[in-house]
Amino acid sequence: MMNEALAKILKRLRKKKNLSQEAFGFECGIHRTYVSQLERGLKSPSLKTLCKICGVLEISLADLMILLEKEMKGVSSKQS
Repeated sequence: MMNEALAKILKRLRKKKNLSQEAFGFECGIHRTYVSQLERGLKSPSLKTLCKICGVLEISLADLMILLEKEMKGVSSKQS
């Protein structure tokens, strides 16, 4: 559930910046295929990677966690 919620947020924020997965990955210093795996909820990023991602997205780690918490509440209420 957490990976899926993070996936939705990352994809939404990346698209808001008008970045392709390849450009986003380059800016973050991670491979495009890893970006794809994150956006599909297949991988869990490390804290270090999350910090890199937040820097590129121009969002604080704390704000990302707030978005994650809200998204997870929305997902869990839809499953009920």
